[in-house]
Amino acid sequence: METNTIILLIIAFSIAPIFISMLMEALRKAPPTPEKLYWDSSLDIQYVDLKGSKLRYVKTGSGPNLVLLHTLRTQLDIFEKVIPELSKSFTVYALDHPGHGFSSIPDVEYEPELFVNAVEEFMDKLDINDATLAGISIGGSIPLLIAAKHNQRVKNVVAINPYDYGNGRGVERGNFVAWLIFTLARIPVLGETVMRFRNPMVEQQIFKGGVFEAKALTSGFLKQVWESGIRKGHYRAFINLVRNAGKWETARAVYGNINVPVTLVYGDNDWSTPAEREKTHRDVPNSSLEVVKNGGHFLSLDQPNKVVRAITQSIQ
Repeated sequence: METNTIILLIIAFSIAPIFISMLMEALRKAPPTPEKLYWDSSLDIQYVDLKGSKLRYVKTGSGPNLVLLHTLRTQLDIFEKVIPELSKSFTVYALDHPGHGFSSIPDVEYEPELFVNAVEEFMDKLDINDATLAGISIGGSIPLLIAAKHNQRVKNVVAINPYDYGNGRGVERGNFVAWLIFTLARIPVLGETVMRFRNPMVEQQIFKGGVFEAKALTSGFLKQVWESGIRKGHYRAFINLVRNAGKWETARAVYGNINVPVTLVYGDNDWSTPAEREKTHRDVPNSSLEVVKNGGHFLSLDQPNKVVRAITQSIQ
């Protein structure tokens, strides 16, 4: 076989997966936007317009204001096990971040400032005051960054497994599948191709790396995050977030400005190391630290009762 022919074959086999993945993405059927929550059909799903971008949220309960913020790649449904109990003591707000769940997917850089601004604008628009901000992963880092700005609407913070270490590569510590997919996702062209080939079985394996026990992942949750993840443009936004993930560690430089009480809560099997947890504890003034046994990164799914207790005790 001639050298030129071999070269052409190599090029063809290299390019073919790109075009196949693009075709798969084009043919992928967009999911219906849910009208009700799979875990509580009595709650109304609402939307708020923030500078032309809509955020999905729910509001329930009565009492002091509590804003719940989810992890990277998930959505407000990660709190399905804790909202019913928390709503007995709090007025609970839970939202989907930009580019997540069923919120709008703006064509922007998915870096910490985007999420911090979105949550602050959300609280301004709904006039939420004296609030406890509680969240997991980037949802735990966002409240710390908002508190560091001395936002007057924030009363205290519960940061659960904050994502502020390891140059943004914490998710790659979940398991081999997570390491492989997220490592590839950082590579231009190849990352886009891999993400377009995504399927629910691979995604479920990645999510298993975020919990202590696989049974903590409910079928409703897995189905809903898969459906939100196949919306048009979602994979591009997520790749952008992954490639900007190291900025969450850089952003922590302002932690020393925090002047409200902070409760740091970690699962003992979180992706962070004990040394990384202690560093955050040292860097955040007025902070206490709790480690929850048999807890992974998605602690509200692993140990919902412990999360409810930590949040409730944080304002007592």
